[in-house]
Amino acid sequence: MSTLIDIVLLLLNVAWWFAVAHIIMSWLITFGVLNLHQPIVGQLWDGLNRILEPAYSRIRGILPATGGLDLAPLVFILGIIILQMIFGDLRAQAAMGF
Repeated sequence: MSTLIDIVLLLLNVAWWFAVAHIIMSWLITFGVLNLHQPIVGQLWDGLNRILEPAYSRIRGILPATGGLDLAPLVFILGIIILQMIFGDLRAQAAMGF
């Protein structure tokens, strides 16, 4: 059971880093630091969008319209943090033998 919880926590950690990288890249693209016409930047941006957009679109369907402000990445990261707390508690309980 502990190994399964560790795998879930690892996947949540990877998703968190993907979301952070996506947020930072979106800021850098918006402020003109990164150019999407560069092949590596474009491919990385497209890959992150393909990975995260299914989760973001579901969150956007639940959230109220906020104009130009996209809160989906923030809600996604908060959800990951909450899940990490829950699974961390489960791992601690499994280690104690409950």
